[in-house]
Amino acid sequence: MNASLITLELCVIALGTALLLADFWVPAERKKYLAYAAIAALTGLLVISFSGQGVCSLGGSAFHGSFVNDALAVFFKRLFLTAAILVLFVVLQFSSRVPGAISEYYSLVLFALAGMLFAASANDFPMLFVSIELITITFYVLTSFQRSKIASLEAGVKYLILGALSSSFMIFGIALIWGTTGKLNFNDLAAVAPQFATSKLFVLGVLLVLSGLGFKIAAFPFQIWAPDVYQGAPTPTTAFLAIGSKAAGFVLLLRFLFTAVPCLTTHWSSLLIIISCITILYGNLCALPQRNLKRLLAYSSISHAGYLLLGVAALNTAGIAAILYYFAGYLFTVLAAFTVIAIVFKNLESEEISGLAGLSQRSPFLAASMTFAMVSLAGIPPLAGFFGKFLLLKAVIAQGAATHDHGYYWLAAITLVGVVISMYYYFGVVRAIYWSRETADLTPIELDGPAKVSLALCVAGIFWLGLFPNTILDLANEAAKSLGV
Repeated sequence: MNASLITLELCVIALGTALLLADFWVPAERKKYLAYAAIAALTGLLVISFSGQGVCSLGGSAFHGSFVNDALAVFFKRLFLTAAILVLFVVLQFSSRVPGAISEYYSLVLFALAGMLFAASANDFPMLFVSIELITITFYVLTSFQRSKIASLEAGVKYLILGALSSSFMIFGIALIWGTTGKLNFNDLAAVAPQFATSKLFVLGVLLVLSGLGFKIAAFPFQIWAPDVYQGAPTPTTAFLAIGSKAAGFVLLLRFLFTAVPCLTTHWSSLLIIISCITILYGNLCALPQRNLKRLLAYSSISHAGYLLLGVAALNTAGIAAILYYFAGYLFTVLAAFTVIAIVFKNLESEEISGLAGLSQRSPFLAASMTFAMVSLAGIPPLAGFFGKFLLLKAVIAQGAATHDHGYYWLAAITLVGVVISMYYYFGVVRAIYWSRETADLTPIELDGPAKVSLALCVAGIFWLGLFPNTILDLANEAAKSLGV
């Protein structure tokens, strides 16, 4: 069965369990060192993953083909490890709000990470469903972790109810697909799917599975949970949802569409184009009136799901590679923004944009970090966000030229409209930082070492990916080829 391929996942689960047990013996004032231990361990695993052997060795499958460790899986696993490391830095800024239970929070982050790692390698429906449920159930707890705050509990209940609904859609869809074809493994399903392409039950099953995955990535019309959950959840949870959960949803979506049912995917370009267009417009237009920063970033996240769907709709290797590159840049950008939010709003009751007034004087470094994050999200060169959007648009236009489908040109045009709209609210945040007319608290903000390290890494990543994209792009192209598009 080659069970050694799940070494990385087992290491992460063991680390999460060890942190949970260590909570019994570590004094409260020293529990932050557990986060440092987790960061060091995950960094070690990330470094080892680039050696080509051990925890992220390429090639092979386990458990009768349900678990694969191809280039796509390895790319996303490195992405998830990096995200978890940076999220733990955010948790350090948040730890003062739940001093008695912070070790549990560290462990839950690691268990969510384990689910994401399994999702990256999922190659059949049982593995897909179990990995999604491990991620989702962990986030139920992480979302409502601040039990003394009504907003956090409300967010947790909404995420629980809507998440359970999406899971029911997915499991019903899996049942229909299995009942129709008798196959659960994606490769086996791809071999027989053309025979059932006209079966209404089979197509309904595929659509229901897509509905469940649409919830994970917050794409229209399954995005309604995102604003309330992003706003009410603890900031580190929101950060991990924005990058980790969304990326896990996309890697499963790519596996399902291009490995399990490619015969249907190639004929559904119009559907993918329409969903992408509506998601982009919905996210950007709804973000315009927002005054809560986390809620604004929730609608921004919806619009970015629409941008990422460009790569899916393109139905080519360039589009998939663009998705992977986009996630690498999005990781550093979003986590820079949420790290600043965790620090600036640590002692405030709300996360209104007006709370950033005077930040340029209180901490020029925090002000610059948030500015770079907003500018990158808006897609301004030479930062990572610009090059990611450029690659996605290039893939879409190339597919339009190859197929003579004018829908792709409409998709590109709506994407550009969405980018222009987004500049208004992203630069509204920058305006609040430097030119706000609100009465500002000008008390200087002192940054500790972990905060400086985390923000420096994020800002460096934003610039490095924008100015020197070839290294990540080469890895993304290699990973995209593993889908055989």
